[in-house]
Amino acid sequence: MSRILLGVSGGIAAYKALELVRLATAAGHAVRVVQTPASRRFVGEASFAALTGAPVLLSEFERDPARGAFPDQQPPEHEPLSHLELVANAHVYLIAPASANTIAKLAGGLADNLLTSCALAASCPLIVAPAMNSSMYEHPATRANLVTLRGRGVRIVEPDTGRLASKGEQGIGRLAEPARLLAACEEALAGGPATTGSLRGVKVLVTAGGTREAIDSVRYIGNSSSGRMGLALAQAAQARGAEVTLIAANVALPAPMGVHVRHVVSAAELQDACAEEFPRCEILLMAAAVADFRPAAAQDGKIKKSEREGLELQLEPTADVLSGLSAGRRDGQTLLGFAAEHGERAVQSAREKLAAKGLDAIVVNDISREDIGFDTEANEVTILSAPRAGSPGGELHVPRASKAEVAEAILDAAERLRASG
Repeated sequence: MSRILLGVSGGIAAYKALELVRLATAAGHAVRVVQTPASRRFVGEASFAALTGAPVLLSEFERDPARGAFPDQQPPEHEPLSHLELVANAHVYLIAPASANTIAKLAGGLADNLLTSCALAASCPLIVAPAMNSSMYEHPATRANLVTLRGRGVRIVEPDTGRLASKGEQGIGRLAEPARLLAACEEALAGGPATTGSLRGVKVLVTAGGTREAIDSVRYIGNSSSGRMGLALAQAAQARGAEVTLIAANVALPAPMGVHVRHVVSAAELQDACAEEFPRCEILLMAAAVADFRPAAAQDGKIKKSEREGLELQLEPTADVLSGLSAGRRDGQTLLGFAAEHGERAVQSAREKLAAKGLDAIVVNDISREDIGFDTEANEVTILSAPRAGSPGGELHVPRASKAEVAEAILDAAERLRASG
């Protein structure tokens, strides 16, 4: 049985913490709860006490009848300091919901209530699950505070996007669903992926999305890339402590916190942005879907319906951005490309691109499948690494999983390549 200490701060999402406790205790975990005074305005301590079978604490100055013990423990004979004994006994400490105010306190190292005192004293994994209005979540102060926490090894469970507490409001800031919160706790308990700091200070350049090549002022040649894979890579690299720059081509989804973003539209704009950023990077993850062709001459204004009869579109090739970057690489840079291939020859075609472009590895996914690839939540890839001295190269298949999980596998591969020189 594992012990989960749950910190509940003020916010309407506190009601979800009750369901988390129910799921956690049903899964066999022992749970204790600490609350901020503000959280009582939304959920009372009696509800948490009933579900956990243990007293709920609001202040470090109140007496704990269980003397810091969890439901699976015998209380000690002495009267310990509650904020020290609770986290000493806990295997993981989850703060959910974590309000903007609480996150600011954690980032500043404040300990002005029991919840923040426990966080400062915790030696077990600390998980923070933000929940707030989208404007507060996207405020530079909140984003900077979360970056600070990640840099200290705190695991962040990103909020969901959807309906918010205020009537009619939609956006990012919804507390992650209880099942995802419990999964984050169990992952931490198992020693799974976290803010490892394995890329701390490493400069990572990620491209994402799909370029658009103008036909006229309103029409373009484009593709179906949503940018989800690139965003997942940027977020995972940032969580490992990297300094991430994201070049986003027509990406409508919100970028991860703490990531420097440059927005581009066309292949030429992406090429220019990459040329500026690439010399400073140590790892390049080229996930953007770059158009191979563009109209030879885009028409000013909009082509009228009366002008479309017999219209011919003359195309010319765009520059091969990745090959150009590879040709100018310096020692110590690791380059991973991406290949969206179709059908049975997907891996073989990607292997040819790997050699032709002079990359360290290439990530290939089969876009003939509807359940993975462009504009889906999941992906399934094969990572091909180039031959090196004493090594014939490798082939790693990553089974279908969320793009966040696939991103972790890709970054693991990038780190191995970087370590091997």
